[in-house]
Amino acid sequence: MTRPQHFGWFLARGFGPQGWGYPSLDWDYDWTRPEIYQEAARTLEQAGFDLVIIEDALSLGSPDTIDLRVRHAFGGPKHDPLLLAPYLFQATRHLGVVPTVNPAAYLPYTAARQFSTLQHLSGHRLGLNVVTDTGSARHFSAAAQLGHDAAYDRAEEWLSGIRSLWRSWGDGALVGDRETDVFADGSKLSTVRHRGAHYAFDGPLNAVPFTDGEPAIVSPGGSGRGLGFAGANSDVQLALAPLDEASVRAYRAKIHDAAIAAGRSADDIKILFAIQPVITASVEEADRIVAASAHPDDAALVKIARKQSSDLETDLTALDLERPLDVSIFGEHVSRGSIQRLIGDRGEDAPLRAHLTALARAGRIADRSGFVGTADEFADLIEELGEWGNDGVLLWGDFHPVTLHRTLDELVPVLRRRGILRRDHVDGGLQANLRAF
Repeated sequence: MTRPQHFGWFLARGFGPQGWGYPSLDWDYDWTRPEIYQEAARTLEQAGFDLVIIEDALSLGSPDTIDLRVRHAFGGPKHDPLLLAPYLFQATRHLGVVPTVNPAAYLPYTAARQFSTLQHLSGHRLGLNVVTDTGSARHFSAAAQLGHDAAYDRAEEWLSGIRSLWRSWGDGALVGDRETDVFADGSKLSTVRHRGAHYAFDGPLNAVPFTDGEPAIVSPGGSGRGLGFAGANSDVQLALAPLDEASVRAYRAKIHDAAIAAGRSADDIKILFAIQPVITASVEEADRIVAASAHPDDAALVKIARKQSSDLETDLTALDLERPLDVSIFGEHVSRGSIQRLIGDRGEDAPLRAHLTALARAGRIADRSGFVGTADEFADLIEELGEWGNDGVLLWGDFHPVTLHRTLDELVPVLRRRGILRRDHVDGGLQANLRAF
């Protein structure tokens, strides 16, 4: 029997120039205003999606590479997704909204109070995509930048501290008895005295406790330390892995083992694999797109190099396409995973042209070489993932209505007819919908 799965949307451009670089820009939406995001959020809720995760980057990068990130709007500008969240909550009734947050930018007490406020205002639909990017550290203090594992140590202390504040109102602390005129019992509030390696603060929190669960925690890390963080702390893991059975099962096992090692159940965390499909109206159209991508010209490679230059904060467009890529040109702050995605299995001796060409080439869903195909072919893939125990998927793209409708218009009916995609949400907020199946 077909298993229902959870669906989310990863807003890959973040709160930035939606549609930039595409003809859809001529729809004349203003990306700095809430309307385009509200329209997209309503579409996702109507489609039965559980959540939208809003990517973010606090920094425009190092002074030497800022132009790489802003010239084509790949790496910036980005406005604050936490402040966009209330507009999306206002436009929807069930959709979970998950802005990206960085522990470097929020002191625990301030974070606990702000997140608590949004959780109540939204009807318990807030999630937090906790990232540990350290490249933005210079914007917040003169302290030395933390290393990879140390940043996760700080994130765990930060999240643990926030949760202690959320829970500082003990059972029975909130009374609300009009007859006796007692609103709360202060003797049942915990003082919370935190003195850690990175933070020092006291409680209790000046915000009332939750009725339908704490904000859902989402994490994207793929390193060993990142997977450990997810297993110990997260309700949703944003997963990047090859979508073959062995890879999917191995990735899920790592997360589940980490959860069990932290005293949790494997069922406490939903693992959603990120996919960026190209849904076509016919098999013939899918075949044409794949064939056209097989031999990209230099203009296509330059466009890919610009995007990679922004992600890697290194100007690949200035390099010789015919020479091997020297990985020593990437700074220590550049994600090892991002470098590996560029290099793939081709090795460091392969010329830059080979790496960019591989990224330009598309593959067919039908033979599992890529993600171009019809709605029915994509549904076949999702059913197959379900047979391997998968919890769901995150579709990937910007929030322009053209992008959403191009992806969803034919896909949603097919997924619903097969029983893969929910028709109705449950009451109780994001956590309740994640636990529904």
